[in-house]
Amino acid sequence: MIKLQEFYFFLDMTGTFVFAISGATAARQRGLDLFGILVIAFTVACGGGIIRDLCIGSIPPAGLANWRYLLVSLFASGLAIGFFPIVQRMNRPVLFFDALGLSLFAVTGAQKSLAYGHNIQVAILLGVVTAVGGGVLRDVLLNRVPVILQKEIYALAALIASSIVVFGTFIPDVSTDFISIIALVICCSLRLLSLYYKWNLPNFIDSSKD
Repeated sequence: MIKLQEFYFFLDMTGTFVFAISGATAARQRGLDLFGILVIAFTVACGGGIIRDLCIGSIPPAGLANWRYLLVSLFASGLAIGFFPIVQRMNRPVLFFDALGLSLFAVTGAQKSLAYGHNIQVAILLGVVTAVGGGVLRDVLLNRVPVILQKEIYALAALIASSIVVFGTFIPDVSTDFISIIALVICCSLRLLSLYYKWNLPNFIDSSKD
């Protein structure tokens, strides 16, 4: 049980790190000052988790009560600022780190909701909220249309990952760690493949406006 808790804490810290990189990079690209970059990085890294913790009754939220989240966010922001030219040369860096963070938080969000005794529906939905909440706050603060409101496959990938985690608990003789890794790989792969091959959900354009 202790090893399992350590594993999910590691995932949570990793998700915090990559989402903070994503937020800091996006903020740096928009020309924000140092304080603005740090705020956006922390919001992206911990926003979804804070919303989840408030919903499941984990008070105060881990993102505010545990100093490690702030430290990881600050460290990731420093790396994004200090090595920005390198990050900038990566192929669509914000989207890559966002996809990785999306996958990690979808898994940890669903797992924490289950650990607090909530049912299947709550665990799946809060897994999605944990994954996309920080990104939505980032886009709003940067005056962009949130990704989940566009036609890209984003929230759907998080929904699939959190569903795999939740329903995987009913499979006998299969470790939770293995299920989590499968969910991580599927979510991240689906998100990145959808970007590469331009897979989109259907949208409905009113042709009468043409």
